Amino acid sequence: MSTTELLKRAAELFPGEVVTTAHVRHLDLPKQAGKLALITLDNGFDHTKPTTFGPGSLAKLSEALDQVEAEAAEGGIAAVAITGKPFIFAVGADLKGVEVLKEHSDALAIGKGGHDVFKRIAALPVPSFAYYNGAAMGGGVEVGLHCTYRTVSSGIPAFSLPEVFLGLVPGWGGCTILPNLIGPAKAVKVIVENSMSQNKQLKGKEVFELGIADAIFEPADFLEQSLHWTASVLTGETAVAREEIDRGKAWDDAVAWGRLVADAKVHGAAPAAYKALDIIQQVKDQDLQAGFDAEDVALADLIMGGELRSGLYAFNLVQRRAKRPFGAPDKSLARPVSKVGVVGAGLMASQLALLFARRLEVPVVLTDIDQERIDKGVGYVHGEIDKLLGKGRINGDKANKLKGLVSGHLDKAVAFGDADFVIEAVFEEMGVKQNVFAELEAVVSPTTILATNTSSLSVTEMASKLEHPERVVGFHFFNPVAILPLLEIVRAEKTDDASLATAFGVARKLKKTAVLTKDAPAFVVNRILTRFMGEIQGIIDEGTPFETVEKAVQPLGLPMSPIALLELVGPAIALHVSETLHGAFPERFTVSENLGKVVKAGKRGFYIWQDGQQVLDPEVLELLTFGDNVLTEEQVRARALDAVAQEIGLMLDEGVVGEAQDIDLCMITGAGWPFHLGGITPYLDREGVSERVNGKRFLAQGVASVPA
Repeated sequence: MSTTELLKRAAELFPGEVVTTAHVRHLDLPKQAGKLALITLDNGFDHTKPTTFGPGSLAKLSEALDQVEAEAAEGGIAAVAITGKPFIFAVGADLKGVEVLKEHSDALAIGKGGHDVFKRIAALPVPSFAYYNGAAMGGGVEVGLHCTYRTVSSGIPAFSLPEVFLGLVPGWGGCTILPNLIGPAKAVKVIVENSMSQNKQLKGKEVFELGIADAIFEPADFLEQSLHWTASVLTGETAVAREEIDRGKAWDDAVAWGRLVADAKVHGAAPAAYKALDIIQQVKDQDLQAGFDAEDVALADLIMGGELRSGLYAFNLVQRRAKRPFGAPDKSLARPVSKVGVVGAGLMASQLALLFARRLEVPVVLTDIDQERIDKGVGYVHGEIDKLLGKGRINGDKANKLKGLVSGHLDKAVAFGDADFVIEAVFEEMGVKQNVFAELEAVVSPTTILATNTSSLSVTEMASKLEHPERVVGFHFFNPVAILPLLEIVRAEKTDDASLATAFGVARKLKKTAVLTKDAPAFVVNRILTRFMGEIQGIIDEGTPFETVEKAVQPLGLPMSPIALLELVGPAIALHVSETLHGAFPERFTVSENLGKVVKAGKRGFYIWQDGQQVLDPEVLELLTFGDNVLTEEQVRARALDAVAQEIGLMLDEGVVGEAQDIDLCMITGAGWPFHLGGITPYLDREGVSERVNGKRFLAQGVASVPA
């Protein structure tokens, strides 16, 4: 089938494509270097709707290449260049088109169609240039790799091959050309390590330093400088030198290192990185076409696999659903917030004060039980602002402004009398929090939002003794506050729409992913993690060795082991949450006697570091008692996942959140549940756990899986 036929068939499957056109214009190059045909990729929208490649877009680029190919053959042009619209070069394949594919042959056609078009650039009878003027990702990077030369703008904020992050491989030349251009070690870093490190982006300077681009220019006159440089290359004034590629042991070592990176991140649980590495290994001593063919097959296999569909589902959750929280009241009901109060001046409260000051840029006042604590809290915030200044993240004026916004006061009436939003971050005990809210109600205005950062206590009960319980909301952050995006916003029984809308408005300004939850014990993330951890702890207490349990959950590709997570959370907090949930659901949530002993002994966890190795703490082992029920790795994993599937099913039945998608959004953004698994419910569906436990899938076929 010809390229035209391939693309026509693909376009019929994807009628909703926003087509990128490829405008051709002609420019006279400086230095009498001849005429340049400049192809500009543009979808007709501004930079907020980046340019992508679907089948219709590839067809447009192919038409432009028909024109310039003919002009080059006739001697009418000396070179061809490709660039993008303002701020955007091109951000790769249109993934909405990938989601609708149902047949392996159609997926294969997408890969082959892209290759057939891009290969035409390399085959032109004149030199070709890519001018990376703005954001370039995936196929946007790859179209430039097919050119003879590349320039890059120093102002580019984002340049990457993110495919492995999503569950794909760079399938239009990335796996094949990049290691042959910059060497396998650098290519593995870009394709595998950066992609698996939360889709790390390169800046323009790094693109140049890696050798992907041959020249770098400032954004202000980027096109003009690129044209001058092009002319100097064509006239022989500039010779482009590229490093010689080591095709011996260094190549094998780079691929082996990539496998170690993949193992550390996903423990073999997702195939994309390994397929990319296989192709990189293959092109060590084979021609480019063999690599392109391997990319086509890998791309089609992955497109028809559950991991990619789950990755796209997760991508859509954090890019789209997160911006339009399910169940949030109308934005117009939100009240303005011009001053924030924080009750408490400990570490959590201080982190909150810093976040509110940075994002809202309004006065933030802390209180605590004595001046020494307040001074320490304000001092912490000022110290963190100084660190931002030292790292060049903010300038001196901004640092002084932010410091001026954060203060402390012993008297709550003085501190909070004119505050619009007050959040408490005091000891996790119901009586203490009720007393704090009673004190606040006596001094704040009737419309001031009273928020609690509780991780597990009932917000309704906390507000039950107030005259105005309707303005109390749960506002549960995750630690570290500056890094984890999730904010669970809890609607208590009497919370009104205006208070809730204000809370969501504040969350938006804080740049947090807000998810609405019912006032149920431990809300979403802590309830699921506590059930999971409780099951793991119970299995250990019953007699299964720590090492077996750790290995059993490795295939989930979690960011850390359950025992490491316990140490991060802190055994005391984990114990408190398990006690809270045991009180609510005694038949499903247990309280580990062993964990209680660890907390009583003041230990931070089960492991210590010895000679650079993590080993079980002998002092902790002395405290613990174990049964003699030893499970296999498979039994451990099944029991833990069955418990999680049961709990999520019950949470959805109870209406803790609106839909399974909200559970996944919470777990990805608040618990670091692996993006490549698509969140927790697609994984449970894919592994058959949902149906085994609940008799049905959490998500309809095609939502995070290949359509039926």
